[in-house]
Amino acid sequence: MKTLSLDEARTLCERAAMAAGSSPKTASSLAKAMVAAGADGQASVGLAHFIDYLEDLRTGRIDGQAVPEITRLAPAIVTSDARGGAAHPGFDLAFDELVSAATVCGVAIFSQKNSYTCGSLGYFTGRLAEAGFVSLATTNGPPIVAGSGGTKAVYCTNPMSFAAPQAGGPPLLIDQSSSATAFVNVRKAAQDGQPIPAGWALDSEGNPTTDANEAMKGVLLAFGGARGANIALMVEVLSAGLSGANWSVDAPPFGSGAEGPGTGMFVLAIDPRVFGPGFEERMHAQIERLGGDYGVHIPGLAKAEARRKSAEQGISVPEEVYQRIAEWPGVSS
Repeated sequence: MKTLSLDEARTLCERAAMAAGSSPKTASSLAKAMVAAGADGQASVGLAHFIDYLEDLRTGRIDGQAVPEITRLAPAIVTSDARGGAAHPGFDLAFDELVSAATVCGVAIFSQKNSYTCGSLGYFTGRLAEAGFVSLATTNGPPIVAGSGGTKAVYCTNPMSFAAPQAGGPPLLIDQSSSATAFVNVRKAAQDGQPIPAGWALDSEGNPTTDANEAMKGVLLAFGGARGANIALMVEVLSAGLSGANWSVDAPPFGSGAEGPGTGMFVLAIDPRVFGPGFEERMHAQIERLGGDYGVHIPGLAKAEARRKSAEQGISVPEEVYQRIAEWPGVSS
């Protein structure tokens, strides 16, 4: 394993992204998001996933030079056309305007189209929660998940994330896919020659499988059967329907060709102060009660603790992952 400080990791990723064809601003946005995921303990969408971004910058599936077009369609609606670039620069550019709109109107929406997939969706809601807002985010991507009753891929893993601030502690942060698991987990199992649990996937013939390699040829399943598939459809409408992005079934596939997925994103920010004082204190008391008196797992606390340790000790990544980023053509020049 290779241990890097957070600053070292961000600098490394920025240099690699620019070497792969990214502008400095896009490189900075990507580096911050990927390192943040790694610092939160989300290795599968951290630096290991950053290699996918480098590959797709190189092939043009991500336009590293794209400049998002930010538009204020209404007092509480901020939109971004990512123009084939990464998902993060548009949100970065719109963040202050989104916060301002939510503060003035009580609620605000960020909607984006024509972007690459965003990695950890909790990165976006978490930033809003740290600024004092309750937030909900959804996104879609290329089809790898079967719809309710079907065996063909019609949705991406279509995640949703929810975050809420609390006084005296890190935000509540929920980040989960509509599928039974994330695609990167199945891919890693296939690479490692490991089986996957029943209920995660179907093979190319539409049969249930625990063979990760067969799952890679088939489709993933939604969690909870029809209920999870319905949530995937809801995510699809918010992310692609409203924004005008590609529906998942129309998005170019991962890792092939020269065209990006044209993904959509939906982010809702709510200012709890509009409803009266004391929201963050009430959240803190409820989180303490649920976690302490009832033994409930509170999503987001473990990520916050991992982030605290990463700030002090750095993040550790497999030597192979570090070498692939550090030795990307042009990084050392």
